Amino acid sequence: MHSPARPAEAALVRHGLVRVAPEAWRVLLAAEPALAAGAVDAADIVDAADAAARSVLRDWAVRGWPLMVRRPGPCDAARPGVPLGLPLPPSLGKRRIGVSLAAEAIVSIERPPALDSLREVAPPAWRATLDALDAITRRHRIVCRAFGSLAWQGLTGLPYLSANSDLDLLFELPPGFDAAGDGMAMLAAMLDDVAACEADAPMRIDGEVIRVDGAGANWRELQAGQDAVMVKTATDVRLLAPRDFLAGAA
Repeated sequence: MHSPARPAEAALVRHGLVRVAPEAWRVLLAAEPALAAGAVDAADIVDAADAAARSVLRDWAVRGWPLMVRRPGPCDAARPGVPLGLPLPPSLGKRRIGVSLAAEAIVSIERPPALDSLREVAPPAWRATLDALDAITRRHRIVCRAFGSLAWQGLTGLPYLSANSDLDLLFELPPGFDAAGDGMAMLAAMLDDVAACEADAPMRIDGEVIRVDGAGANWRELQAGQDAVMVKTATDVRLLAPRDFLAGAA
């Protein structure tokens, strides 16, 4: 089982999950009326779903469900702190709530849930694909985690999954990954196996290959052998040659 780390023991990286102190939630909900109403911008509070959104957010705080680390946006210049967020369920419009909290408010940091821990959360039609992906990543010694709808449904029990949901995955490169040696061939073989698995899957498989520092590139772009791939970091997005992206994984 994956144990949360104390803030001093783990870095805040993309897709990381943080749990915050109850008092920080109380201050946040009191200080940001738009957040308490279930929207980033108060002008967005116009539909009947907002009462339900307020209820979800209050329950989120009471239950201590995690927030996700996100890339800073233009609004964050006026509110210093750690950029965090959470997605509301599709029934509430799939709105994403963005907040900033002081680092001192963070109680623990953890990685997204491992794919194999979410098997019973997944729709029955997905489970054979999840089993195949688990076998593929274990064979290639890659840790596979989930984010997106499957992960949030597993973390909260709220209804995030729908008939049109994708399976969003993170393929974590191991510490010491050798892009100059056998690592490239191993990764290429794994991504080919994932592509073959998707061909028979009932859902689209989306996601990223993730370095230790949290930087990630779309698995399809890497599998296709493109000259340059889009690399997302905690602060920006850039184009890099695949080998340059992977060389930063050590």
